[in-house]
Amino acid sequence: GINAEYGKSGINAEYGEHLKLQIRINVKTRNVELKTSPETADVGSIQKAADFVRAFALGFDLEDCLALIRLDDLFLESFEIADVKTTLKGDHLARAIGRIAGKGGRTKYTIENVTKTRIVLADSKIHILGSFQNMRIARTASCNLILGSPPAKVYGKMRTVASRMSERF
Repeated sequence: GINAEYGKSGINAEYGEHLKLQIRINVKTRNVELKTSPETADVGSIQKAADFVRAFALGFDLEDCLALIRLDDLFLESFEIADVKTTLKGDHLARAIGRIAGKGGRTKYTIENVTKTRIVLADSKIHILGSFQNMRIARTASCNLILGSPPAKVYGKMRTVASRMSERF
């Protein structure tokens, strides 16, 4: 394999400062290999690094992926549209994806902003990055859209739940 060296400003610097892991990109097997080093203080850092690599591979922005390393209460969840409604095929599946994305990505951005999450739509999969409660709100909103609820109704419910959540803390 080869060592992933991107200088002091790249991904490796972030890993080095926060996680103190050894990272190797194996080009032949197309894998990212992570290993603890003697300086690794936190046992959970290997899981954080694995989550980072997974999030980046799924298509999240680099800044959002780096937040997974910095913050402890961020999680990654993936589900398929078929998990929500199994009967969707062809054009119906495409429309369900379109309902989540919205015109020009507007619906997706609204869900992201209200719930403070990040969403990646990849084919018939939906990937959500955020805190546990916020992810639940975003997942519920996405599922309601898949099941055919009108966006305005989904926004209303989502905002109500999100404002209740912010009142609690």
